Amino acid sequence: MTNQMGTPSRYGLENHGIRNTTMEYWTLPTAPLIERIVSRREGILAHEGGVVVRTGQHTGRAPNDKFIVRDDLTTEDVWWGKVNQPITPEAFDRLYLRMTAYFQGRDVFVQDVLAANHPDHVMPIRVITESAWHNLFARNMFVRLPFDRLEQHVPEFTVIQAPRFQASPEEEGTNSEAFIILNFTKKVVLIGGTSYAGEIKKSIFSVLNYLLPKRGVFPMHCSANVGGGDRVALFFGLSGTGKTTLSSDASRMLIGDDEHGWGNDGVFNFEGGCYAKAIRLNPDLEPLIYQATRHFGSVLENVCIDPNTRRVDFDDDTYTENTRVSYPIGYLPNIVEEGRAGHPTDIFFLTADAFGVIPPIAKLTNDQALYYFLSGYTSKLAGTEKGLGQEPQTTFSACFGAPFLPLRPSVYAEMLEEKLKAHDATNVWLVNTGWTGGAFGVGKRISLPHTRSMIAAALDGQLAGRPFQADPVFGLAIPKSVSGVPDSVLNPRDTWGNPEDYDRVAAELVGRFTKNFEQYKPYVEERVFRAGPRE
Repeated sequence: MTNQMGTPSRYGLENHGIRNTTMEYWTLPTAPLIERIVSRREGILAHEGGVVVRTGQHTGRAPNDKFIVRDDLTTEDVWWGKVNQPITPEAFDRLYLRMTAYFQGRDVFVQDVLAANHPDHVMPIRVITESAWHNLFARNMFVRLPFDRLEQHVPEFTVIQAPRFQASPEEEGTNSEAFIILNFTKKVVLIGGTSYAGEIKKSIFSVLNYLLPKRGVFPMHCSANVGGGDRVALFFGLSGTGKTTLSSDASRMLIGDDEHGWGNDGVFNFEGGCYAKAIRLNPDLEPLIYQATRHFGSVLENVCIDPNTRRVDFDDDTYTENTRVSYPIGYLPNIVEEGRAGHPTDIFFLTADAFGVIPPIAKLTNDQALYYFLSGYTSKLAGTEKGLGQEPQTTFSACFGAPFLPLRPSVYAEMLEEKLKAHDATNVWLVNTGWTGGAFGVGKRISLPHTRSMIAAALDGQLAGRPFQADPVFGLAIPKSVSGVPDSVLNPRDTWGNPEDYDRVAAELVGRFTKNFEQYKPYVEERVFRAGPRE
């Protein structure tokens, strides 16, 4: 009989085809997991208790290695293409059998947890890993079950992850030895050939993005917080645009830092933890995140550490720019413990504009909100995905999260439009957290304190009574003044040394917007298309 440690579920691993393991570790708490991480030499302890681990060659997501099983359930409604590559049920079954056989004679770590902080939409999940540190990551990132519910836990979806197991592209139809495969019929996610832990959390996010719209819930790639007067704010954006940083505000209560749903009674967090970028983490600019990294049980991914003093160096990018830290949301001092709040009063679309021509803040009409939501413009920052170089790469990522959208972007845009119509007091803002005074390499990154001041002014209602000026290129309403921010910063053209250079670069970006939006014109009314920038 297999040796077991922890609290096993009565729904055992044999239900997943995993048998003859050496040791099964069931939903171990943080301390026993850390003991095994250290004893198995998977990672080392930093001087204040965080666990430092390495992911090897994969230091970011591998989007070219993500697949969805194409079968009777998914053929008609999945947004097939580069984002959602199809794989046959037969190829999945071959890979599944080989992968479950791989666990024979090995230790297996299981975390039985939940996704979605809402009683009507909660999804029981199981994360099965071959390493202790990935199991701790799952424990940090998802919603933990009460101890007395572990024995009865039956997962609705299961993630099986084994970084040292590799696919055979010739036999199984993958693009490389790495793979992330979602099977919605069998309710299983397979992850192999990559140690990057973010694949675990984002695979479940993709699952929720497929299931929840069918239940009337709008899934969103955003952070969320709530302040005085129950003013709920959402921050949409891709990795590196500031979702985690800007929502971690000492004057407001954090709901969550990355993934949320908007249902009939408000917004709710999908997760139980945070996964923050750690490169050049500054205790003065990001004090809450910085303190969370120093707690026992935080997982520091590819962060550099002195082997003698065990002190971490957040400025060192030897392994990657995409250094990460995972920690339970409870490590932050000001959180909404139930993970839920009311309907949003303010929505911020965050873009890291490497062209340096988008205003630092602008108010959007509802039609503009749909246009910029579908466009999802930003610049991918170094290291967030496999293959990115040191310079930001301009990208249009639908709904500010195309890699995680199994359904067509128009489905999510329609849900946003419905929400904005139902809650007509909700303000939508476009915020540039990228460059000013010139493009990348010439200008500089917009000041974080300035961005915080602009967002605070929007949330406090200060901008409601102030005059706005119209941006002649992008058609955006730019406030003429914001407390704590120099007026010269607000209009991007004024920050360039040569305004004609601004006009030339802005025109180039407008052309890219127009070309990208052609794909959505069949799905939106003409008024939405016309709400975009003008060529």
